[in-house]
Amino acid sequence: RRRSKPLNSLADKAFHLIEEKIVTLQLKPGSLISEVELSEEIDIGRTPVREALQRLAHEGMISIIPRRGMIVSEVDIMNQLEIMDLRRVVDRMIAAKAAKRTTIEQKERLKEIAEDIEVTAKKGDIVGQFDQIMRTAARNYFGTQISETLHAHCRRFWYINREVSDLKRSAKLHARMMREIARGNQYKACEASDALSDYIEDFTRSTLDT
Repeated sequence: RRRSKPLNSLADKAFHLIEEKIVTLQLKPGSLISEVELSEEIDIGRTPVREALQRLAHEGMISIIPRRGMIVSEVDIMNQLEIMDLRRVVDRMIAAKAAKRTTIEQKERLKEIAEDIEVTAKKGDIVGQFDQIMRTAARNYFGTQISETLHAHCRRFWYINREVSDLKRSAKLHARMMREIARGNQYKACEASDALSDYIEDFTRSTLDT
């Protein structure tokens, strides 16, 4: 699946909509999943919803409990740190590829986003635009698939713990990486990616003390 391209099936659409509900805590950890209610809520038939739920279970967003059905998976700090180990490697690769392959139009858009991010980061939408451009520019299908899954888990973790996050620092680090990718500097883009990963890992570990 490539969320950077138009969703090409009802199952893709259902997956995206349900995942967003889980990530943004509209469906909270531990909540029981009702296939019928979800189908009615997003106005998509039960068969594609069922397929979407199976995919979400495969990606760890949903747990299947014998004799209970499906529930939204709980967030575990140790699992999150393992996700960060993998995300660091994947993000670095995508940053390097994007710096090498970004088009002129994508570079200009990244510069615009970098200028605006400190203002708009609080809304949560600008980083999503940045991620989409990065993955499209990197042109690595399997890396994109893995990245999208890892980022979804990290976004959910942020929503749960956003009160202790440093939005100003996060915005600055994201903007730095965008600018290096736009400049086409692979080495500096990787450095910026690592710095962002350091911050996210520090933020993740900080929640152990809250």
